[in-house]
Amino acid sequence: MSDRDPLAPDGLMLFDGVCHLCYGTVRTVMGWDRDGAIRFTPIQSPYGRRLALAHGLNPDAPTSFLFFDQGRPRAKAAGFAALLRRLPRPWRWLSLIDRAPRRLSDAVYDAIASRRYRLFGRHDQCMVPTPAQRTRFVLD
Repeated sequence: MSDRDPLAPDGLMLFDGVCHLCYGTVRTVMGWDRDGAIRFTPIQSPYGRRLALAHGLNPDAPTSFLFFDQGRPRAKAAGFAALLRRLPRPWRWLSLIDRAPRRLSDAVYDAIASRRYRLFGRHDQCMVPTPAQRTRFVLD
């Protein structure tokens, strides 16, 4: 049986909108994905909270981001690899991280995620997309 949810979004990154590392990742992906294939929603938005809760993430203390790949929610290293596969060349090759043993890649992901505020900082409130970025964000 497939874990694909036909009602789930596709090409959507659910991220921690107060995390500097997460927002930096969003800005980087937006710069690399000039065609706009990947969209974003902060976990602090109404839509982001609903998605997080529906997929077992605590929106008040997220431990991972999610990337929806063909309706399948992918977390941690698998989510990052799925997101990278959607990027245009020459960035797609970075998805090779998916070939590392999952236990190892998720352990590295967890180590960074658990220290992300201490290492990279955080905003007091959720980031607000610029007018040019708004078309790439799903907030409600």
